[in-house]
Amino acid sequence: MSTEEFKMTGKNDMSEIKIDKILVSVFQRRFKSITEEMSIVLTKTTRSPILCEAKDFVTGLYDRDGKMLEQTENLPILSFSLGPVCEYILKYFGDEIYPGDVIFHNDVFSMGNQNNDVAVYKPIFFDDKLIAWSACKGHQADVGGAVAGGYNPNATEIFQESLRIPPIKVYERGKLRKDVWDLIFANIRFDIVQADMRAEMGSCVVGERGILKLVEKYGVDVFDAHKNYLFDSTEKIMRGEIRTVPNGVYKGEATVYYDGRTPGSKYKIRVKITVEDDEITFDYSETDPQTNGFVNGTYTSSASATLLTFLQMVNPDIPHNDGMVRPVHINIPKGTILNANYPAATTFGNHLCPPNADAIIRALAPAIPNRVTAGWNCLLCHLTTGIDTRKDLSYVDIGFMGFKGGSGGIQGVDGYDHIGMIDASGGVLDQDYEMFEQQTPHLLLEHEFWTDSAGAGKFRGGLGISTKYKVGSKDTKLVTFGDGDEEPAFGLFGGRSGTLNKIELWYPDGNKYQTTTKDLIENVPEGTLIFQEAGGGGGYGSPKERPVEKVLEDVLNDKVSVEQAKEVYGVVIDPESFEIDMEETERLRG
Repeated sequence: MSTEEFKMTGKNDMSEIKIDKILVSVFQRRFKSITEEMSIVLTKTTRSPILCEAKDFVTGLYDRDGKMLEQTENLPILSFSLGPVCEYILKYFGDEIYPGDVIFHNDVFSMGNQNNDVAVYKPIFFDDKLIAWSACKGHQADVGGAVAGGYNPNATEIFQESLRIPPIKVYERGKLRKDVWDLIFANIRFDIVQADMRAEMGSCVVGERGILKLVEKYGVDVFDAHKNYLFDSTEKIMRGEIRTVPNGVYKGEATVYYDGRTPGSKYKIRVKITVEDDEITFDYSETDPQTNGFVNGTYTSSASATLLTFLQMVNPDIPHNDGMVRPVHINIPKGTILNANYPAATTFGNHLCPPNADAIIRALAPAIPNRVTAGWNCLLCHLTTGIDTRKDLSYVDIGFMGFKGGSGGIQGVDGYDHIGMIDASGGVLDQDYEMFEQQTPHLLLEHEFWTDSAGAGKFRGGLGISTKYKVGSKDTKLVTFGDGDEEPAFGLFGGRSGTLNKIELWYPDGNKYQTTTKDLIENVPEGTLIFQEAGGGGGYGSPKERPVEKVLEDVLNDKVSVEQAKEVYGVVIDPESFEIDMEETERLRG
């Protein structure tokens, strides 16, 4: 039954329920608030800073068929990673899903997105009838494999990366399966992961309670009818947004640099976007084949990247449910770098989002120039593991504060400073300085905006940052992963590019080493300084069209130097008095 027929009859196809449009809105808002409550619970009860500080997780609700009711996407790359797995679990277990079950999953070859992103699913029953699912997924500090922390740049297949967890019940009918639990965590290095997975289960209980209260109040039939109407209404909104993009076929591409095994290697992501009235198709058929290293994606991670990029170009108030994705079609052939075949290594897959987004932006920029941003800084991250001798305990840390570069400028607005890569879109929060020094043996020395790192433009890119800290553990292991040391964030419509990323080790003996973007360094000495620069975003529009007072404001705030103001923006500012020489400025801008 179509949305319009549904409106006229006031019924769904299963019952004689009259639709109350106000109640539809109540359900939509309540679904959202429940997922936000789940998110708060997870933030407050997890122990790893990856979760409780950076909030590298997603919480969601799904109907009995695994279709998305709503989500709270703290990290956008996880936005659409739960639903496909929920549908897979339903097929996997069939009729053997019971009240009280709790299911773990991380397997990238059964619709997972990344090995470290381990999910919990809890079926929700009412009067012994499956009515919905509560789920969450978070980046765990370790998942086994050859390298602590889960990132292994030397991996060539999944068995060198992590423990695979296909759908598995850790609770069945409310009873803990101790043998299964012990099998999983015997293969994971850090006890903190057990605590964090218990927190994920607790978050799912909160989601279950919220749904049951709704159903107890309104009944299953009303719940189902209004959910279906909500899906149809959301689909109509999304179709209206797609109609604002001119019909046509648009192509874009971007480069992935270095697969971790062959220096100088390059791979192309190519997308063909077809807009036909109220439907849009993203086709990656011409994307390069998968690598023999860990620089590969999965279908779920790549499709999530596609969706989150497109959602930045449409109405941000569209409810996030199954109706939103119905008019969006994504074709990513198996065997490509974005959808690698088993048993490929794929840990890097989430981080193929930035070049994927670049390809989409370049494709759609001619069609919707006022709704695309210039390029965002690509990720270059590092992870340290070792023994904290103050506590005689193992630690793992992903330096979240150090990798957050700037976003691209857009028509009317400068890019965000220090926001992170596009797949995080501000979702990854900064580490607290004091907590960083409590949870690791390191000493933070510097963390500040990087002057002149943003791409210049009428609307400049967001600034990147520079970070420096002293290693406080012996025999520290450091892993780097990312991109952005070859090609900076691109400018659009006359805007300038941003700046490149860099990670350097300054050893106690005075030697320096600049890491590659996929590096594994054993036995980093205590006292080594780790210095990192995360680049700025690209600029939008000609820098010489930027208002003079805006350039002066940036100079006063140390975001732009006096030299760049003159050479790039054409604004001459006295370095002592900070007064503008208008005559010389007009000449330079002439």
